[in-house]
Amino acid sequence: MHPVSGASTATPTRRSWRLSADAEPDRPDRAVVLRLVLGSTLMLFLELALIRWLGSNVVHLSYFSNFVLLGSFLGIGLGFLIARRSWSVLPGVPVVLAVLVIATYAAPVTIDRAGDQIIYFTSLNTTGPPAWVVLPLIFVLVAAVLAGPAEVVGRCFAQLRPLTAYRWDLVGSLIGIVSFTLLSFLGAPSVVWGVLVAAAFTVLAVPRHRLLTVVAGAAINTVLLLETITPGNSWSPYYKVHTRDLVVDGVPLVDISVNGVPHQVMRSAQQRLKEEPQYSKPYLRTPGNPLRNVLIIGAGSGSDVAIALSKGAGHVDAVDIDPRIMEIGVQRNPDRPYDDPRVTRHVNDGRAFLETTDTRYDLILFALPDSLALVTGASQIRLESFLFTEQAIAAARAHLTPDGAFAMYNYYREDWLIDRLAGTAEAAFGHVPCVDKVGGGQAVVTAALDESKQSCDGVHVASSTVIAPATDDRPFLYYQGGPIPMLYLGALGGILLISFIAVRALGGPLREMRPYADLFFMGAAFMLLETKNITTFALLFGTTWLVNALVFAGVLLIVLAAVETTRRFRTPPLPVVFGGIAASLAVCYLVDPAWLLALPVLPRLVVAVLLAFVPIYLANVAFSKRFAASDDSRAAFGLNLLGAMLGGCLEYFALLTGYANLLVMVAVLYLLAFLLTPRKKGSLVAV
Repeated sequence: MHPVSGASTATPTRRSWRLSADAEPDRPDRAVVLRLVLGSTLMLFLELALIRWLGSNVVHLSYFSNFVLLGSFLGIGLGFLIARRSWSVLPGVPVVLAVLVIATYAAPVTIDRAGDQIIYFTSLNTTGPPAWVVLPLIFVLVAAVLAGPAEVVGRCFAQLRPLTAYRWDLVGSLIGIVSFTLLSFLGAPSVVWGVLVAAAFTVLAVPRHRLLTVVAGAAINTVLLLETITPGNSWSPYYKVHTRDLVVDGVPLVDISVNGVPHQVMRSAQQRLKEEPQYSKPYLRTPGNPLRNVLIIGAGSGSDVAIALSKGAGHVDAVDIDPRIMEIGVQRNPDRPYDDPRVTRHVNDGRAFLETTDTRYDLILFALPDSLALVTGASQIRLESFLFTEQAIAAARAHLTPDGAFAMYNYYREDWLIDRLAGTAEAAFGHVPCVDKVGGGQAVVTAALDESKQSCDGVHVASSTVIAPATDDRPFLYYQGGPIPMLYLGALGGILLISFIAVRALGGPLREMRPYADLFFMGAAFMLLETKNITTFALLFGTTWLVNALVFAGVLLIVLAAVETTRRFRTPPLPVVFGGIAASLAVCYLVDPAWLLALPVLPRLVVAVLLAFVPIYLANVAFSKRFAASDDSRAAFGLNLLGAMLGGCLEYFALLTGYANLLVMVAVLYLLAFLLTPRKKGSLVAV
């Protein structure tokens, strides 16, 4: 830590900006604004880059990317608290980032994911320290890294009016998310991310620390360059993809792994049918199926498509969420299935495709659609979570012809999961499906629309008590039920303890932050509200990276609109605004997302946007009014971000309550924020 050079540490005074919202527009120092925007852009870009990069190199961290997000929130909150001090962490942050990148690349870790409470698809053995060590350590290092750019933004906050500072912070955040989304679209490798991050740190560094920043940036990008030029490495919007050529028993194969986990093996359809009997089962169990039109969800590199064509399929709609995996199939699959004129490729989420197509199929296959990542760092929803709910299987049934059948197969690992999926199919089709256990946890579940047109090898009998189907509100197929797994609770407990110690050490006595307790609870409530909206949009429009990026950008735009409203117009008193928040949350709670799925896409989008963004807008009007009246914008904003970290932890309760009931928790948190709002003379309520 070093003394700060050239940065004001003066605390904003009440006289400086206890002006009405109408007087908020001003002419801020352009240099300060530019530095704030760059710092804020770096914060969000670096946060997204760390979620992607760490998830691709710490094997199975992609299942826990929420921990990286929580570390980011802690770091940003601490950065704002540090901005009130005379010393700086910024000079050392690039060095910490270099240590994190080098150590992660040189000594990869496979997080322990053993046990059957929650299933993680993998065939790798655990290496390195256990999760309860790895996750908190990554959490601490991420927090340390994000504290640097946050400190820069915090010091700029001290030189601007609160809402002016917040406005430009949001502009920088939008630039950060748009930039990273564009790079994802272009398939840019990690070294491009590293170069941009290093350049931003260099610009933000004071002259006497610039050499150290350049050296650290060079070290980071040397590692990322080595990763980029490694033969077979490429990036999709979801994973780091690695391909390698193998020869097994004289047969050439192409092995595809993602984020360090084996994912797919490309071989000819003839070889696959000969060596892996599960791929023949859907066709054997429906012998009279005409196969005029086939839908394959999870088409990937094309092996299942090639098998369908070899069985005489007249037309195949091949759907996969990952454009890079499908592109590899186009280039390297030995059967060249994607070159066949009978095949139409669709890069889309499987559930979203089902909800938007009017086509009916003779066979619908869910072909190993197991993702190895979460939808975003802010949710526990996996990319395929909404594909295996009872509503999704019912949607598949609704798209079958009278001769049609549905099948799904995978390496399910656990008998309870096979039984659960069989029970889900039985509930959707009204009769017992065919269940073929192939060994090693592999199984095929096949159900014909007309029971008389399926030919089972015996009647399936569950091996244990059958767990109820997953639902759109609780889309946790791989969660067996019961209490929240200790893997999560232990890591979250460590995170909260570390956070408390760090806030106490850097923020001073907690009583000094007591005036902003309401902003803390606003942060927690907003994080939960954002998470609930992300999951709802994922259900309604798909879990693709583009949908998620648009939702995040939309949230930032709505927040910016709320700030501009508060800056330029006189808004209602806080009790009225909080009343509006309560009313909008009640409407959201009462409207079942399933009702929206029945609407055409455009009306569905309009209604979904209104339901999601009205409470977000009102919540940020309330925050903006309160923030504008704060005596210390840095402490206020930092505590709000720390509250968001608590909200991220509370999201795990969705495992027990479902996502709809998170809105009840959101309402309680906003009620606490309202009750804790200062009400002395000249206080916020009078603004």
